[in-house]
Amino acid sequence: MRKLEDRIFVAGHKGMAGSAIMRRLQAQGYHNIVTRSRDELNLLSQADVESFFQQERIDQVYLAAARVGGIHANNSLPAQFVYENLMIEANVIHAAHQSDVQKLLFLGSSCIYPRNAEQPMKEDALLKGALEPTNEPYAIAKIAGIKLCESYNRQYGRDYRSVMPTNLYGPGDNFHPDGSHVIPALLRRVHEAVLRQDDEVIIWGSGKPKREFLHVDDMAVASVFVMELDDAVYRQRTRPMLSHINVGTGKDCSIREVAEAIAKITGFQGRLTFDASKPDGAPRKLLDVSLLTSLGWQPAIGFEEGLRQSYQWFCDHQDDFRG
Repeated sequence: MRKLEDRIFVAGHKGMAGSAIMRRLQAQGYHNIVTRSRDELNLLSQADVESFFQQERIDQVYLAAARVGGIHANNSLPAQFVYENLMIEANVIHAAHQSDVQKLLFLGSSCIYPRNAEQPMKEDALLKGALEPTNEPYAIAKIAGIKLCESYNRQYGRDYRSVMPTNLYGPGDNFHPDGSHVIPALLRRVHEAVLRQDDEVIIWGSGKPKREFLHVDDMAVASVFVMELDDAVYRQRTRPMLSHINVGTGKDCSIREVAEAIAKITGFQGRLTFDASKPDGAPRKLLDVSLLTSLGWQPAIGFEEGLRQSYQWFCDHQDDFRG
């Protein structure tokens, strides 16, 4: 049942996922949303997080705060990725419980599934094989977040849910040269190649791996949808130790196809050259989203439309990503 007066803490509200959830909550009529910037609340500090929850009397939490990045960032900073994500989720989930917050939604990632999981990946593929080495520390932290939620549910009767979005893109994405994911990285590089009138753009990897992409606003709609599911329905369709729900489109495309779509949108007329000496990551990552769709949710934003929105947002905000 929707309670529009609930005090809702959106952790990570300035990030792409968190800001999209903010937009969706506001569109749904929620008007009592609590946020804190990184300067105002250090989620890595257990004491600070506990003090925040004690003071603010929160009713619901959307845990979208995380250290995120692409293959290069994950490879370069594995200790930071595992440590910071573990600390954020442990601090927030435990403090929420201590302050008697009954409802929480944890945002994970499709990278939780084994590298060679059967495609499309069902929720029950979790912990059934080795992870993709390039982002294993991040994946381990996200798996721990799922298990934290399940453990507090089992031991204390909490209603802490988890959604596993596929690769996200859209307004608010990170377009910095270091640390960005494939779509913002390619959008920026191809855009700059157009400005320089380059005749070639070199892209990491073979271009063969296939990925699923979801517009961040669709993810936000799905997240609020899952949070608002009747408790009896949620518990009937999930299991106490397998409670997460995949969020995606159920469709994928190759990195080459993504690059070609971006070239079309940006007006790039040159060559796209793939450097197969660079890592590809997992060969394919496609989610089985049959559980979520059976509950009544469907994505609404097509891939090309979403790419155009993302590119327009970058063009409007590119001064924020100088240097």
